[in-house]
Amino acid sequence: MGALADSLSATLRGLRHRNFRLFFFGQLVSLAGSWMQTLAQGWLVWRLSGSPWLLGLVGFAQFSPVLLLGLLGGWAADRFDRRRLVTLTQTASLVQSVVLAALTLSGAVQVWHVIVLAAFLGAVNAFDMPARQAFLVRMVGREDLGNAIALNSSIFNGARIVGPAVAGLVTGLWGEGVCFALNALSFGAVLAGLAAMRLERERRPPGPGAWRQIREGLAYAWRTPHTRALLGLVTATSLLGLPYSVLLPAFAGGVLGTDARGLGLLMSCAGIGSLAGALSMASRTSLKGLGRHAGLMAGLFGTALALFALSEGFALSAALLAVLGFCFMSQMAAVNTLLQSLVPEALRGRLMSLYVVTFVGMAPVGSLAMGRLSAWFGVREALFSGGVLTFGAALVFLATLRRVRPSVLSLLRARSEASASDAPPL
Repeated sequence: MGALADSLSATLRGLRHRNFRLFFFGQLVSLAGSWMQTLAQGWLVWRLSGSPWLLGLVGFAQFSPVLLLGLLGGWAADRFDRRRLVTLTQTASLVQSVVLAALTLSGAVQVWHVIVLAAFLGAVNAFDMPARQAFLVRMVGREDLGNAIALNSSIFNGARIVGPAVAGLVTGLWGEGVCFALNALSFGAVLAGLAAMRLERERRPPGPGAWRQIREGLAYAWRTPHTRALLGLVTATSLLGLPYSVLLPAFAGGVLGTDARGLGLLMSCAGIGSLAGALSMASRTSLKGLGRHAGLMAGLFGTALALFALSEGFALSAALLAVLGFCFMSQMAAVNTLLQSLVPEALRGRLMSLYVVTFVGMAPVGSLAMGRLSAWFGVREALFSGGVLTFGAALVFLATLRRVRPSVLSLLRARSEASASDAPPL
């Protein structure tokens, strides 16, 4: 019992910080609503159009603004008070949900409405995501940063279990509009948590112009080998593998022959796997071996995706989605922890914007391509090709680790965070 208690205490150690507790539980409620909206939005487009291509187009509209505006969002996270910036973006997301709910409940909604509102939400997220990621260190400090990143991922995926399952039931009983309305209400929890935090306002000098600061962040990422390698792995996984989630409604309805409730269960299984992956990362107490772990998880993700594309039964598909979720979240949490643990504080927001651009911003390009491939060749074929290519990218990343380790050790020594004998995180 003592060992179990010690393990649990280590896994949840980030929650000893009051401000992070407020953020954690507020996000838990809000993200459950967001996952409800994700399922309901996909099912709404599928119901209105029956088109995998339009599902891909909606995914492109929602995430492409992150690719276009994400670097500007990183500059904003380094320039302005991050709590105020997150409060503003969360309020804008609430407004988007209210408009989508009103259109759907009134019966006036059309696919083009969903596309426009998805693009608006994407523009908001381009500023929200880098700010939220960079805000974590202010709530917990550098010592518990890795644990806070993993716990933050765990609530994202805990909500992913509950949200889609509830959304499937709500959509089946009352329609998609009610899901959108519940999502709007859920933003109250995170806004209340942000308002209750005890933090002094961050005041930063104006510094050089936005473009010059953005170029500074890009230059840092390019000249540090570990950053190049890690962001390259995230780019490949997001571009080639992550679009499976956009095609899931088409796979559920067209291949497995299930309805919105079945889709909700499938998404919840992916969420269960992702939650397990995030909690496994939260229990880690050092950076040792994280780079290798990220590469292995990316390879397993590609393998599971290829097998998922070949599956025909609901139970097997659900199990493979759980494996997909575990591998993907383990990889992303490892990469995020490494990037944030090694970056200079002055560049944190801009580096997090690059992480968000490669993680989220590449997904729309992949969604558009996978939507078109599925229309030409079929959903199965598109997903299988994505899995094989992701596996190949993981092999390339693992092959580069030996060349990357020396630069990481140099950084750690310079910052007095490791001695020459310390094992490298990569």
